[in-house]
Amino acid sequence: MAETEDFVGQEPHPVDDDLFKEPMKKRRRSDRDQRFRAFPSVEQSALKEYEKLESRTRRVLSNTYQKLIQSVFLDDSIPNGVKYLINRLLTLIEKPSLDPIYIGLFGSTGAGKSSLINAIIQQAMFLPVSGESICTSCIVQVRSGCCEQYEAKIHLLSDQEWKEELKTLTKLLHRTEELGGEEMDAWDRDEAMEEAIWKLQILYGNGAEKKNYEELLRAKPKGKIPTSRIITLKAEEAGELSVKLDPYIRTKRRDWHGESAETQIWPLIKHVEVTLPKSELIPEGVVLVDIPGTGDFNSKRDEMWKKTIDKCSVIWVISDIERVSGGRAHEDLLNESIKACQRGFCRDIALVVTKTDKLHLPEYLRERKVGNQAIQSQREAVLERNEMVKIQRNRILKEKLKRKLPVDCKVLEASNLVYTVSAQEYWQQALLTEEETEIPKLREYIRKRLLDKKRRMVTKYVTEAFGLLLLTDSFSCTDNLPNEYLHMSGLRGFVEEKIQLLEKAIDRCFAPIVQPLQEGVRNARTSYRRILRVCLVRSRGNQGFHQTLKAVCLKNGIYASRTLARIDLNAAITQPIYDQIDPVFGGIFRAGTPTNSSLMPHIDAFKHSLQEKMMEIGIRNGWKHDSYKKSFLIQEINAILGGLEEHILRKKRKIYESLTTSVQNDLKPCYEEAAQITGKKACERMKDIIRRGVDRQVAEGMLERAQERMQHQFQQLKNGITEKVKGSIATMLTLASSQGDGLYKELADVKSEYKEMEKLHRSLREVAENAVLRQGMQDFLLRMSPSKAGPPRT
Repeated sequence: MAETEDFVGQEPHPVDDDLFKEPMKKRRRSDRDQRFRAFPSVEQSALKEYEKLESRTRRVLSNTYQKLIQSVFLDDSIPNGVKYLINRLLTLIEKPSLDPIYIGLFGSTGAGKSSLINAIIQQAMFLPVSGESICTSCIVQVRSGCCEQYEAKIHLLSDQEWKEELKTLTKLLHRTEELGGEEMDAWDRDEAMEEAIWKLQILYGNGAEKKNYEELLRAKPKGKIPTSRIITLKAEEAGELSVKLDPYIRTKRRDWHGESAETQIWPLIKHVEVTLPKSELIPEGVVLVDIPGTGDFNSKRDEMWKKTIDKCSVIWVISDIERVSGGRAHEDLLNESIKACQRGFCRDIALVVTKTDKLHLPEYLRERKVGNQAIQSQREAVLERNEMVKIQRNRILKEKLKRKLPVDCKVLEASNLVYTVSAQEYWQQALLTEEETEIPKLREYIRKRLLDKKRRMVTKYVTEAFGLLLLTDSFSCTDNLPNEYLHMSGLRGFVEEKIQLLEKAIDRCFAPIVQPLQEGVRNARTSYRRILRVCLVRSRGNQGFHQTLKAVCLKNGIYASRTLARIDLNAAITQPIYDQIDPVFGGIFRAGTPTNSSLMPHIDAFKHSLQEKMMEIGIRNGWKHDSYKKSFLIQEINAILGGLEEHILRKKRKIYESLTTSVQNDLKPCYEEAAQITGKKACERMKDIIRRGVDRQVAEGMLERAQERMQHQFQQLKNGITEKVKGSIATMLTLASSQGDGLYKELADVKSEYKEMEKLHRSLREVAENAVLRQGMQDFLLRMSPSKAGPPRT
């Protein structure tokens, strides 16, 4: 999804561009039917009805579009209202059926992300799983489509992006003769330095680490790099594509002889997209994203890592059974996922505990403190232990979420936030049945998310289309027009009054953030030295930390490694502020019951007040043909204000990150100075520069500036919302007014299309009722049927 930075002032629909553009071709029926293969029969029936509704709506819109185009094709001047209609129709016709649902599998190396994806898609060794190698070393997206073959696209860094990283790597490897033997040994053991050497050797061969930046620019890479910076792989079978894909996403550190791994292009890989043909298990429209747990040293890959997390509407934190009970890595993953709820599109978090078939029975029995019932087998012990883990981790996770998110946040409504899965047992079923591995539960979760999103999307799509057809049918009608201008004039005054009230409501909504911001700044002032000490001091001294710290400085306070915990000095310094503002911030952007501190309900209330006013005007004045306009205005307000929600969700990331961005910008000169330090005691000197630099900036008001910048971002959001509402609704009212705008014109007759659209709009309720009825019947039959938990299949 592209980032929309400048929302204010954009026209909601272009007027002249591509006015006579051909709508995109609709999907063949056989292709559409393939999308439902992953669903059971009851859900298939509901989806087919919604798909049929959408398809027929698109056909009506397309016919209407063609008629309008033909009626104005030879005109020298097309009225603005007709242009508006034509472009709105084209926008709706070409609107995607469904934006993908991104489900992020977020976990450390070896946690079992790839094994879990393989089990979900029913391909045992499709993605490489961890052994002695470090696997899935980049972001991998897996989706199903209507293609006939298995396909993978490997996206590489651009030439400029690699040059920027190459410059940083060579700076990191720069040494001087002033280093003593002890410090040289420490550098040799440094993770950041090893990683830099390894990348250069893979790409350019042994000895590349000794060359400078200019020499490496002239050097020829060992691997072939396509000019398009995209490598496409195709295969008829999953195993065949897996073999082709393996070298690009499976990486080894070094073999026993110190030689570089065979993969010669990995340092250039940005991310990988894999498409499966017509999956019966994963529906089209769902993207499973294997996300490494710590980001990447390369700035572009690291930014993509953050954006990928933020665009996921669902995040599954993956942790194996042996690591879930503690450890910094697991806590870091949870914290990053919760931040995604604050700054991104994430609405749902779950903890997926993997490898739950692992259990040492004698040790478990010795430590067991559950009741007096004897354990008869390994299987009983595994099931009992897994249930205990669910209860404990569910309670812990909910408590953690409650501290960071609003108490009425939707994710907290889930009864269970923890899954205990075993990919190995899914295939072997030596201890557990297929249901007990909980892989089918995850598939069911995916299907329900997609079905719910499809239902909401089609309802909105058909309703919006109906509003346009109402107005289109009225455009060529010139009867009963007197006094309409007066109606519109009164409505304009009402809108202006309500916009002023909306501005005040937004101010009240944003006001509660000020106090926790101020308190957070005070806490950060008193704790930043302690936080820096934790970040900069290592228990074993500077051994193995020298070049890592230099990498932190070269990247303006951030270092991301595939094997070490992520270091972010800017985030650490501002964390006391986030601790204070998180619940309030989440409350501002939550959906739900209108309160003074929630933004979207205020916008919804504004929308409903306008719609009620239009209904009142229509009833009071006895609108006849004008009722078309009333219905159009009601539906267009839905479209205009509905588009604000996505804009707000995008903007909140910039607002949330403004604290760390502000601190990073203020500390940039300090980081640059520290990065230049070489020679004896360089590590301690770098630390000293950072400490003194942070002290100086804090004394000069760095934390207060961060507070001001966040408050400024909130003010910009308010201005953007009100300006957009003012401009769009004013344009809409002008277009709907017949006075002086040349709106009415003799157009093609679209009464048949309007009648068809009216039927489709009425059938929305029937489709929804049918879906509920079928689901109720299925639930009843399941309750009445005997349990299916039989013996494991052979």
